[in-house]
Amino acid sequence: MPRLQHLRPEGHPGSGPDFGFEFTAMGSPCRIRLGRLDEASARALADEAIAEVRRIEMKYSRYRADSVVSRINVLAGTGEALQLDEETAALIRYAERLHEGSEGRFDLTSGVLRRAWDFRHGRVPRSAEVEALLPLVGWTRVIWQDGCLALPQRGMEIDLGGLGKEYAADRAATLLTDAGVLSGYVNLGGDIRVVGPQSDGQPWRMGIAHPRVEGAIIAGVDLAGGALATSGDYERFVEADGRRFCHILDPHTGWPVGYWRSVSVVAPACLAAGALTTVAMLMQERAVEFLRSQGVGFLAIDPDGEIVQEGV
Repeated sequence: MPRLQHLRPEGHPGSGPDFGFEFTAMGSPCRIRLGRLDEASARALADEAIAEVRRIEMKYSRYRADSVVSRINVLAGTGEALQLDEETAALIRYAERLHEGSEGRFDLTSGVLRRAWDFRHGRVPRSAEVEALLPLVGWTRVIWQDGCLALPQRGMEIDLGGLGKEYAADRAATLLTDAGVLSGYVNLGGDIRVVGPQSDGQPWRMGIAHPRVEGAIIAGVDLAGGALATSGDYERFVEADGRRFCHILDPHTGWPVGYWRSVSVVAPACLAAGALTTVAMLMQERAVEFLRSQGVGFLAIDPDGEIVQEGV
């Protein structure tokens, strides 16, 4: 059972306390907050929700040799395909639709570019290093049919990191909703799925990180349901010669995008919100047009630090 940090209950007049539980998953600080429950019930349900997050992390982590992702990648170039279970196949189908809808910018095979980009040690690669990896990138090359997936070239790989946290947030929230929880949220490293409003019926006030001031909040979004996700150039980056190189890489060029400082999206599900923030960052100057076409609320920080906000 995962080890939880139980936070002090926070009460609302006449509504009883909320209970918060903090943990780490998928390399991020996480929090589940539950209201309108007694402490024992809140703790038991938080344990179940976190166990679901752990299950998804283990199933899709590229750091585990026994994960579905690693099993696909180890077969690259061998001519063998892996039969996928329905949960994984559904995620792959969703990623395929994102690839089509983003003109190829959302690409599960682009994770291979991290071999050139070392954000941990702050190194900008040479152009030749990036170009050498581009032949390994391209979802249209993946053999995907009848529930089986194969990578045709040795060295290719897929990475579900762009969907995993968001999917886990949705699954944990669904588990809580199915158990009858009426108040609370799941926050996995800033990817948030709301289960229900605060105990007093008011929406939760969710802060959006300032992309240039560490620890500061630049804006807030009120949520009584649905999801909020943010992508930005401040999460992982390298600075060189007065330029910021962020971790969101264009699969067509192998180089980071460089327009928006951050994009936040409000959508019914966290999986959708997270995917749309990533695609919007990749769309660069066309992001607002794209988000409007999706019918979602958004808040974006432009290159000058100005807020562009619609529907939130």
